[in-house]
Amino acid sequence: MNYILFDGTVRNALLPFTFTRPVADIRIGIFTIREKWENYLKSTTTTITEEYLSEKYPMVEMEENVLINASFLPNMELVAMVTELTENQAIFYGEEVIAFYSKDTQEEVDFSSYEAIEYQGEILRIENTWDIFSKNAEALQADFDFITEDRKSQPISKTNTVINADNIFLEEGAKVECSILNATNGPIYIGANAEVMEGCMIRGGFALGEHSIVKMGAKIYGATTVGPHSRIGGEVNNSVLFAYSNKGHDGFLGNSVLGEWCNLGADSNNSNLKNNYDEVRLWSYETEGFAKTGLQFCGLMMGDHSKCGINSMFNTGTVVGVSANIFGSGFPRNFVPSYSWGGASGFTTYLPKKAFETAKIMMSRRGVEFDAQEEAILNHVFEETKKWRNY
Repeated sequence: MNYILFDGTVRNALLPFTFTRPVADIRIGIFTIREKWENYLKSTTTTITEEYLSEKYPMVEMEENVLINASFLPNMELVAMVTELTENQAIFYGEEVIAFYSKDTQEEVDFSSYEAIEYQGEILRIENTWDIFSKNAEALQADFDFITEDRKSQPISKTNTVINADNIFLEEGAKVECSILNATNGPIYIGANAEVMEGCMIRGGFALGEHSIVKMGAKIYGATTVGPHSRIGGEVNNSVLFAYSNKGHDGFLGNSVLGEWCNLGADSNNSNLKNNYDEVRLWSYETEGFAKTGLQFCGLMMGDHSKCGINSMFNTGTVVGVSANIFGSGFPRNFVPSYSWGGASGFTTYLPKKAFETAKIMMSRRGVEFDAQEEAILNHVFEETKKWRNY
């Protein structure tokens, strides 16, 4: 069977992260949503997404296809239902379609002619940006259980202080020395060739992607995910870094999400709790206003390729778009549009030519090419987000 992941109705609620990727490529837990589905299905997937993303994330259609709403995370019960779908069948969760069968000869899908199968089990779904960190503990535990089943961890060095070792897993090439690992409240997963340097204190749940590094003396609270090829240090609480991003120095990051190719300067901090302990509101690209999150703790949402200088400060519930460059003293406003250059004293437009020069240098340091596809996507984002840059 050919499996295709589609964005569904939540794509705009997941901006700025979905400016540069389909919903399927959001990371939560250990894996991206796509990787989770491919692990369960034992099959590759392709994507239906925005047209400007389709060259990098193409869709492959075959004679028989099952289309899956990427905002839903897989589990054994749901995957069993998906793999058993036949012609004119669809799985629903309330009013929302999870998956449906389609043939390449179908010009359009009319669900009124389908047999509707109701999914009534427990399910994890990503509907808002803040779900990425607030639901990370559940997703991380599910991924940990899946990837470690019937496998044995690499030995944990005796230089470490370890609590609940059965809930800790080190992949081949992982290095952890002279640190405290407490997996009482959640698992700790250290990916292949990743390193936890000396003097770190880590409380699970925690996932460190392959080739990533936790810098000396870091204090990590769960549930936190650091994606592949990233660097993290200082104090971090319940945050998710997608991949290729850095928070390498002292400073606090809490209840936050960073996309790819982000960098936080030394001693940068975000607030994750309002002084009056009130509910946090976040900028919504859908309503072009600030939306209720239902959360008391909510920090920084930063899109791909955005960066901040040393000693940057972010207020509770700040949204930063794609390719922004923030610096200077004081707190910038709670919504920083894509391609902004400046800080609390004001912003100007960060022209793509300059932004791309920085992106090329940063990506080359990780052995990744800034190619024409990436440039085309980022140019599209620049044009699409112009209306929010009124400098």
